[in-house]
Amino acid sequence: MAQPNLITLTNPDSAASEAFRSLRTNIMFANVDNPIRTLLVTAASKDETTSETVANLAVTIAQSGNRTILVDANLRTPSQHTIWSLPNETGLSNMMQDERLLAQPPVIASGVDNLEILTAGTQPANPADLLISRRMSDIITILKSRASYVLFDSPPVLSATDAALLANKLDGVLLAVRQGKTRRDDVSRARAALAQVQANVIGAVLTHAAR
Repeated sequence: MAQPNLITLTNPDSAASEAFRSLRTNIMFANVDNPIRTLLVTAASKDETTSETVANLAVTIAQSGNRTILVDANLRTPSQHTIWSLPNETGLSNMMQDERLLAQPPVIASGVDNLEILTAGTQPANPADLLISRRMSDIITILKSRASYVLFDSPPVLSATDAALLANKLDGVLLAVRQGKTRRDDVSRARAALAQVQANVIGAVLTHAAR
């Protein structure tokens, strides 16, 4: 399987790759008594994407020897299947609607040891309704039983309610902030939206920083 064009794979000795490894360590030890096992990585505004950020983070967690599942929960404009060159006919949305897939989640090997991908699947008409459902909570429990860490990619907080609805079900949220592009008021609004659903925002990560 061809490796995706992710910095942690193409240039593991780079400063950017080391930054992702440092981020991994910070997340693993963010709360020793209540470790972060399920994590949402999201951005603030609709003009941003976190797909490569969460993919690189998933790689570094898997490389540390922890079984990891990366979930594309962006049911509106999914991209993990593109990043990893994977089929997207069956994924998260299909698990929500097909009872049989709960027993055998349609995760796909990424080509990186310890890392599996759950693509978004068939695009639903009502993503928010699916993410807030009891079935989504069941899926999270099932995925946690299969991996040490489960990471979720999602739409930006201010572009749809999806991120906030999902954040409430997970151990933590990491907010990606793009240098030179993300507006401070958008970050404030995103944090307020996450606080409203009592999400555990564990911190922020600066992306596209000048080297």
